[in-house]
Amino acid sequence: MASEQVVHEREQDDGDAERYAKRSRLEEPDTAGDSTEDLTNTEGSIAHQHVLPPSHGLLGIPLPVVSGDAAMKFLETDVGISEYIGRGVPKIEGIIKQRFTDFLVYEIDQDSNIIHLKSIDKPESSKESGAKPEAKTEKTDGDVVMQETEEKATKQSEAPEETVSEEASTSGLNAKGTAKDDEPWPEHFTTTLSSFLSESTITDVKKMYLEGPEPPRISDNGWASRPARTESPSDEANVIPEPVQEESEKAEKGKRGRDRGRGGRGGRGGRGRGGGREDTRRVLSDPIASKETRTTLHQTVRELFGGKLDTETDSASPASEDGSRIVIKWARRGGGRGGGRGGRGGRGGGSGGERAPRGTYPPYIHFTLQKTNRDTQDALGHLSRVLHVSVKDLSVAGTKDKRGVTVQRVSLKRNNKTVEDVWRLVNCQNARRTPHEVVSQRGERGIRIADLNYRKASLELGMLKGNAFVITLRNVKVDSEETIHAALNTVKTKGFINYYGMQRFGTASVPTHSIGLALLKSEWQKAVSLILQKRHGEHPDVARARDAWLIDGDLDKALELMPRRVVAERCLLESFKKQGGDTRNAMGALSTIPRNLRLMYIHAYQSYVWNAIVSERIRTYGADKPVVGDLVFETPETVEKMAIDDEPAEQASGHRKKSRKPYVAPRIKTLTEDDLSKYTIFDVIMPLPGTDVAYPGGALGEKYREFLRMDGLDPDNFVRKQKDYTLNGSYRAILHLPKELTWSILRYTDPDVALAQADEDQLLGFDPPAVVEDGKFLALQIDITLGTASYATMALREITKTETSSHFQTGLTSAAEDQKYRGYDAGAAEEEASEEATEEIGVAVDE
Repeated sequence: MASEQVVHEREQDDGDAERYAKRSRLEEPDTAGDSTEDLTNTEGSIAHQHVLPPSHGLLGIPLPVVSGDAAMKFLETDVGISEYIGRGVPKIEGIIKQRFTDFLVYEIDQDSNIIHLKSIDKPESSKESGAKPEAKTEKTDGDVVMQETEEKATKQSEAPEETVSEEASTSGLNAKGTAKDDEPWPEHFTTTLSSFLSESTITDVKKMYLEGPEPPRISDNGWASRPARTESPSDEANVIPEPVQEESEKAEKGKRGRDRGRGGRGGRGGRGRGGGREDTRRVLSDPIASKETRTTLHQTVRELFGGKLDTETDSASPASEDGSRIVIKWARRGGGRGGGRGGRGGRGGGSGGERAPRGTYPPYIHFTLQKTNRDTQDALGHLSRVLHVSVKDLSVAGTKDKRGVTVQRVSLKRNNKTVEDVWRLVNCQNARRTPHEVVSQRGERGIRIADLNYRKASLELGMLKGNAFVITLRNVKVDSEETIHAALNTVKTKGFINYYGMQRFGTASVPTHSIGLALLKSEWQKAVSLILQKRHGEHPDVARARDAWLIDGDLDKALELMPRRVVAERCLLESFKKQGGDTRNAMGALSTIPRNLRLMYIHAYQSYVWNAIVSERIRTYGADKPVVGDLVFETPETVEKMAIDDEPAEQASGHRKKSRKPYVAPRIKTLTEDDLSKYTIFDVIMPLPGTDVAYPGGALGEKYREFLRMDGLDPDNFVRKQKDYTLNGSYRAILHLPKELTWSILRYTDPDVALAQADEDQLLGFDPPAVVEDGKFLALQIDITLGTASYATMALREITKTETSSHFQTGLTSAAEDQKYRGYDAGAAEEEASEEATEEIGVAVDE
């Protein structure tokens, strides 16, 4: 059926064709070399021979089958998605994401602002007096915007610096403005620490903190004689190197000691702090008996001081009956950017090595990214290539899925780049486009950046409040408009089941959760074989590379043909090559895959089990109220903080920021009869399998354990010898209530005519969407705002009662009556080429 559709050239870019391709072959391929495991180990279960987990048998549905070269018909029910809130509301047929502009996503930042493109003009960061930026930029807290920079830097250099940098505040400390910028030791520091430390200990910590990261200089007579200094512990964030030319950098490389900033002797090296002057300052807590309290203290210090102070258990003296002591000290600073005295470039981290002069810029550039038909990691990879930086230098607050038009903020560790450099490199595509073309044509390869600002701190995952969507369903068929209103009002008042959507599991013959189960069971050879297995309908380059390895056994040819964007497969093949073609060390080969990419597979298995158990809960007890045995957080606000994806798989770089909060298990309550009146169904949570989780009470808890045992896992032991695969459990609310929900009913005739407009098109002056009042077909446009980690396609599923799997939506598109009217509107030629629904359908939002 799909072969009869017109494939539009715009969709077949090299960066995405294989990512959501369908796969067909289920048999395990042979790899060069011996296998140390039996890949067909079924543990006595016929179901185990199937690529899906053995626990699929508990779902009460037959296993999906594959016939010929067709892809496996992988449905929602195969990953535990089966129930609805409003079962009494009739079905609404509609096609999801027929066009990219049918799915618009706008990030909501921590200040509840909906992110939009505001200006596509070239920015200006000239430091000349009175210079004005060309770009329209929005001034927000923490922004250092264009011409204000020199004045601000001058004031900072003439007065004592603030003690806590804005970088620390954005890591979670002062996000709500509890501490003023000019307070070196805000009162809430003392209040927070008083829960763990005595008054005298807090006084010692304060003294050490206010002294700064450099230990005081001691004269020969033993009295402190530290010279006056204007820098503070936040110097690294506030004193920023001047953008310089590469020639200057090269000229400085030969200089040493006195010519390299404040490094003194040590030039480029300068490992550790202070060019060899050891910092022996330590503050020791009183003995703390509770391990949980000690863990919380470690976390609190890291959060409170933005990673500037470090903690460790005191190893100098053995633990007493009263407990262990905690050492608090300044965190070590390596010889990278800045690197302290003796480090490369001295305190400022400047490329030239001298102390940064006045009028320089903060170390990060934030910009707004609009991407079309590209997933987040793919877009960041593209940006890293055109900007000539590591992908680790780019950060986002949340991940957005591929199919649609999404808008979000991105931060870049800019090094020597200015906002003009970044704008030019990305939008002009390394001089392939002129500035005039940039502001008059759509961005190439679905990428547009705008609204660039200098900032003191980078973005981190989780720094958002949710996402706003504009979703258009086409070719809607319903018995009456009253049904539409009833379905949407049900979601508005009762919410929807907070399932993990289909894109969490892939759409191919090797679902990601099957690989995740193999990793959890330490079946390394099986995991390798599943990752390298051929897929139905993938990009020809990837297919040829797989054949070179799986059929011909030609490792060199496979590596030559395998595109670099196919990260996991290339990592495995490159590992085999380093081992001289020996494939027996499967665990070692897997360890070369970026950590978060491996965690993606494991998280998919967690999501599969969660979906299945939540369906069982709602099928058995309904979705109206809590029941005995349900779990809730003891602290209600914890619901907003918990999500499985503390380290999202989409951050395939594997880079983990130091300020990321360590996992701390929340306090959980199992409801009794007396508790039921105190909670609502929106308080009920369900665990994701892992360490430190409580299972529901009664029969549901036993069902949960049965699920895991059938897959060969111990429900009470998720600790692995390989720490990367030791899985922290988590919790997720079983229902999600939209923050905002409105809708409108439209009519159209030509399916190639947009019914919603992306920000970029609006700023380029393209004609707005044209609604035809007497159009032949019905469309439903939904504006919905969701919190983080919720899937918009699962809200649509509740509204339409329609399967959201890829192949089902493909069938709807190809059979849709409106396809006969393509090109009906003569003006549609100026719009983007229409899209098939053969790609991934779901949308994962900020997991």
